[in-house]
Parts: sequence; structure tokens; C-alpha cells
Amino acid sequence: MAEEIFKYTAYPSDSQIEEAAEVLVHTHPCLMQRGTCAGHEGWKQYLKTKVANFRTKLCKIGLLEVSINSLKNKCRGQDKAAANIKKPRKAEVNFLPSLPGGETRESLEDERVALLTEVKKRNNEAVVREKMQRTFSYRRQEVVHNEPVITEFVNRWPALFTVSEINAEFMRITTLPLQAKFFGQLDQYTANLIKIFNSRGGAAGKKIRLLMAPIAKASALNCCIT
Repeated sequence: MAEEIFKYTAYPSDSQIEEAAEVLVHTHPCLMQRGTCAGHEGWKQYLKTKVANFRTKLCKIGLLEVSINSLKNKCRGQDKAAANIKKPRKAEVNFLPSLPGGETRESLEDERVALLTEVKKRNNEAVVREKMQRTFSYRRQEVVHNEPVITEFVNRWPALFTVSEINAEFMRITTLPLQAKFFGQLDQYTANLIKIFNSRGGAAGKKIRLLMAPIAKASALNCCIT
């Protein structure tokens, strides 16, 4: 059960653990605990302990996603296991990948320095893309471990702040295309946004209506065609 839970998240919430315990008892009624309100309270606590022990085992073998939260890797003053837990946000698939085989932090730092030159060259997108892909794990470890200041990070990774590489990095982290995902979500709110825009008055409302005129015209034309 701990291994299956870890496939989804290394740090399940209380409600997620309870749901897992509930499903366990529902699938195997013989495990129902008599004398309890829901029949799975004991299994919930048992799963919490098992997941914590499983994380400890993974930490000992050096899995970055959990070892980063060990006490020896915490900043001074964060001497509690539960302090400032670093874990994937929603949709982050590649949260803290290991370095590629045969690579070290030193070799990837050399790649980063070379990127500073490559990004200044014209028609060099293919080389930049290849080096950005190669240094992805190194970059993620820098972001998660150090939480750098944005200005410093821009200076270290200028290639990341181009349109093509922003899209590519989003794909590397989430395995989803950024623009398609954004426009797909935006479509769900378009109707409400148009209502809000149309309700605005004054100079701002006048400016918005001028900007929205082509959209209103296209919508009216579509209605006539259909």
C-alpha cells in the first residue's frame, strides 16, 4: 500500500491517507475494524506509519525527492522534520530528477557556462535546446534546493526566459504543453470574462469595448452562419 501511495505522492495528506484506508476496508471487508465509527481508523494510522517508514528507506538509498527533506539538508533553524517540506506542486511530474548517467554537477555547470555563450548566437536554437534539456535536472535541483532570487536565476539561465524554452521547460516539468493547457483553461472562463468586460463603464469600459469589437463582430457572424 505504501508503494502504491508513493506512485501518486511521497507526502500524502491526511484526507488522502483516510481515503486509502477506506478503500482498503471496502475492497477487503474482512479487515473492517469492529467497535470503531467508520471501521478503518486504525488502518489510517497504520498507513501513515508505513508511508513514513517507506520514505525513510527511500531517503537512506538517496532518492532526492525525499532526501532533500532530511534534517541534514535543512537550513539552520529548521531542525524539525516537518519544517519547510519541499514537495511537488500540483501537476509537477518531474519535481526533482536525478542527474543523467555519466554526468556530475561539475560537468553540468560547464554546460551551463557554455549556454551563456550559445544563447547569444543567431539561429542557434537547436544547440540551446539540447543543452537546456541536458541540464534540466541540474537546474531543477538548483531551484528546489536553493530557491534562488529571480534576478540571479535570470543571469544564470538567460536561455530559459525565451518563449520557446518557457514552453519546453513547462513540458519537462509537467509533461503537458503550456499554451494548449492555458488556452484550454481560458476557454472555460471566456463567457464570464466577456460579461465582466461589458459591464465596465467610464473610460476603461469604452477602451475595452473598442478592443472587444472584433470579437463581438466575429461572434455575431458565427451566430448568423449557424
